Amino acid sequence: MSNTTLRARLRGAVLIDQMQPQFAATVAANSDGYFQVEGESAFWVEVEPGIVVTSLLDLALKSCDVTPGALITERSYGTLEVHGPDQGQVRRAGEVILGALGSGAAEQGAGMKPEVLTHEVIRKIHSHQAMLINRSRSGMLVLGDDTLYTLEVTPAVFALAAANEAEKASPIRLIGLENNGAVGRLRLAGTDAEIDEAVAAVSRTLDGLGDAGGGRRG
Repeated sequence: MSNTTLRARLRGAVLIDQMQPQFAATVAANSDGYFQVEGESAFWVEVEPGIVVTSLLDLALKSCDVTPGALITERSYGTLEVHGPDQGQVRRAGEVILGALGSGAAEQGAGMKPEVLTHEVIRKIHSHQAMLINRSRSGMLVLGDDTLYTLEVTPAVFALAAANEAEKASPIRLIGLENNGAVGRLRLAGTDAEIDEAVAAVSRTLDGLGDAGGGRRG
C-alpha cells in the first residue's frame, strides 16, 4: 500500500469485475485513453478536487500492471479509470488509489451513497423522439416502439456499475452512458420484459453502493 496521502474527497469508486460487450465498447468509443475490451476488469474513481486524479493515476501506474483508460477533470470533479485482464492487478490499483485517499479497500461501494435524480421507463417510444435521441447517442440505436429506460444519478461514476449490471442481467441495448461531471446518465432500450429485468438489476446495484454498501461488484 502506498504511504502517500492526498488531500481530496472521495465521491465514488467502482470495481467492474468483468466488462460486458456493449459496456466495454461504449466506454472505449468515448475514451481518450487506452481502449477497454470485453471481459477485462476495471476500476473507476471520482474525487474532488478534480486535478488530484493526475497524482492518483501516477501512483496506480507505478505500482501495478494496469492500463489507463480515462483521466478527466471537470469543473469540480475528477475521474480516472484503469483496466486490464488481471483482476488482481486491477484490484491492487484500486487499493493503492483508495489508500492514497485514506479510504479502505478497493471494493465497489466506497464513497458517497448514490442519489437517484431520475429513474423512468417510457413504453413504446415515439419514432420521432427515438431519432432525436439517436443523434446524440453514445452507444446503440433506439427504435420507434422500443421501451426506453433513463437514469440520472450522482455521483456520476455510479452510472457505470448500473450499466454493466443491466447488461449482465438482460439483453438490452445500451444507448447512452455518461459517467463524469455533476451527474451520471444511463439510457437503455429493449422490449418491456428486457427493460423490466434491467431496471431491477440497476436498482439492486445502486442499493448496494456507497458508504452503506458492502463491496458488491459490477
